[in-house]
Amino acid sequence: MTHRILYLIACAAPPARRLHIPIRSAQQAGWDVCVILTPSAYRWADEDAEGEIKALTELTGHPVRWTYKLPSQADVLPPPDAILVAPLTSNTLNKWAAGISDTLALGLITEGIGLGLPIVALPHWNDAQAAHPAVSRSIETLRAAGVTILLGEHGFAPHKPRHGNLDAYPWQAAIDALP
Repeated sequence: MTHRILYLIACAAPPARRLHIPIRSAQQAGWDVCVILTPSAYRWADEDAEGEIKALTELTGHPVRWTYKLPSQADVLPPPDAILVAPLTSNTLNKWAAGISDTLALGLITEGIGLGLPIVALPHWNDAQAAHPAVSRSIETLRAAGVTILLGEHGFAPHKPRHGNLDAYPWQAAIDALP
């Protein structure tokens, strides 16, 4: 059976510590998952004494990427059929909507829009961050570009600062939203 390739792009938010959940769920749905982390998310995983990067590599069968490769280097990941950005932080949201691609993660998702790839984004931020006017503008921009952003009733609901519930993060809603 040929698996479709899913890029799981994770930002530095608490759910990034549980990437095994969406990886296993996506694999059960027939996806071959490749993990790409923002530099901050990579730093979180790399400092994990239990070897989070190694565990993610073993779980997916692919190296975890977080930086751009050199032009002379071969691509180590197959091209994606779809992209899931989860958890998506307000920082990455706003850079993405502005077309900034100063990290591998941002480069892939800004390019993904232009390539017409299906992209699902599952945010994770608090209600104080959500209140910033740039957030609603960025959501509107990305939705107009065809990105599915799962926010609200059938996605992520912002929480009070320092009161998030990792067990309530709706990973399955994101997997179910993939084509």
